[in-house]
Amino acid sequence: MTQHLIIGGGPVATNAVETIRQFDAAAKITLVSDEPAHSRMALPYWLAGQVPREHTHTADAAYWQKLQVDARIGLRATQLDVPGKRVTLSDGSAVAFDRLLLATGSTPAPLPIPGADLPGVQHLWTLAQTESLLRIADAKPRPRVCLIGAGFIGFIMLNAMYKRDWHLAVVEREAHVLPRMLDAGAAAIVTQWLTDKGVALHCGASVKRITQSADGSKSVELDHGDKLDADAVIIGIGVRPNVELARAAGLKTDVGILVNDQMQTSAPQIYAGGDCAQAAVLFSDKPEVLAIQPTAVDHGRVAGASMAGQNVSCAGSLNMNVLDCCGLQCVSFGNLGTAQTEAMTISNPADNVYRKLLWQGDQIVGSIFVGRANDVGMLTDVGMVKGILQTQTPFGEWKKYLAENPFDIRRPYVATKVAHKLAQTTLLGRPAKARGYRFGNAQPTTRVGPFHGIYVNTQ
Repeated sequence: MTQHLIIGGGPVATNAVETIRQFDAAAKITLVSDEPAHSRMALPYWLAGQVPREHTHTADAAYWQKLQVDARIGLRATQLDVPGKRVTLSDGSAVAFDRLLLATGSTPAPLPIPGADLPGVQHLWTLAQTESLLRIADAKPRPRVCLIGAGFIGFIMLNAMYKRDWHLAVVEREAHVLPRMLDAGAAAIVTQWLTDKGVALHCGASVKRITQSADGSKSVELDHGDKLDADAVIIGIGVRPNVELARAAGLKTDVGILVNDQMQTSAPQIYAGGDCAQAAVLFSDKPEVLAIQPTAVDHGRVAGASMAGQNVSCAGSLNMNVLDCCGLQCVSFGNLGTAQTEAMTISNPADNVYRKLLWQGDQIVGSIFVGRANDVGMLTDVGMVKGILQTQTPFGEWKKYLAENPFDIRRPYVATKVAHKLAQTTLLGRPAKARGYRFGNAQPTTRVGPFHGIYVNTQ
């Protein structure tokens, strides 16, 4: 009987468990996680008051029992013995394995300034940290929150706090917001939108120190001399892959744990995926760490199938970010621009519309969309561009057509048969199954319409 050990409780871990069970009902599975299994991407919904804490969870005791998983929640892996195939845990116990999956995730980058350790100055990364901020907010009629960092993760939380109608200020050391997701033209539209919504933005500035008054309020001092008053300060300047366990054990690492297309590390019996793994990325000639949920899900499914003895592989993940920025939708896919890319851009700041397609030859390799819901999320253009990128479809003569008709993505999408290619594509060579866990065992209440089956087999 194969003994699988999984370190982590995020989407990599839960998808790997379910995939292993699809192929092997008898294997022994042990899971170790220092937090209850949950989706970090659901924390903003809890923060915004849209769901209770329990709805962020992605597994419970009944779920683990159903899948015959020995779930050791509240423990951490402290040492990995690769030759001995054993992992030591924080309680001093050890777990043997035949195959191991490292789904250790990432950790928020620290802010090395005076005052970063004051009460009420924190990251917003864990269940406990989210709960801590909500306690601070409950003590104030309309709390003042200063967010340090205007990246994708920070802005997800900014959107949640905006829904609470808190006083918000943002400090970003780069020249514009969302610097790794948007270019300057798109970011300018977002900046004006947020300013009109009452969010105070301070770009091109760094935090020098944070001090605290007798009443517990904070003063955030910027390098150019301005001071921002706050009841809570949230640090969101990026994340770092948790590679310490792997590195100490002698596995090959770079920024993350290096893996092949089957999610194997330099030790064939050990796999890695998600935020901690450095793997193939579409439109990049080198492996990268993509700390995003879709990549984590794909990594978990491929790792689980590989651990169960299946011959599957991940050709590469698509870099993607989709963000609701206080009512303005922002989307970016793929390669966001190099010296080798050619850009087609539509910019209408007065109507909050921005579209950019990035080309190499006759192939779209990246894109940026910014706009209100009716101009972005309610259209199929974003989904079609995503499919074009995922299938890496060359456009040939349709590139010229799109240059002359930039809002008509549908015609070249159909003509180049992108939908046909997508319909033939599976990650594991079989139809995907829905996740097996739902909070309270709730079942979907919507019905599939009679025309849906034309496009998707729902049986």
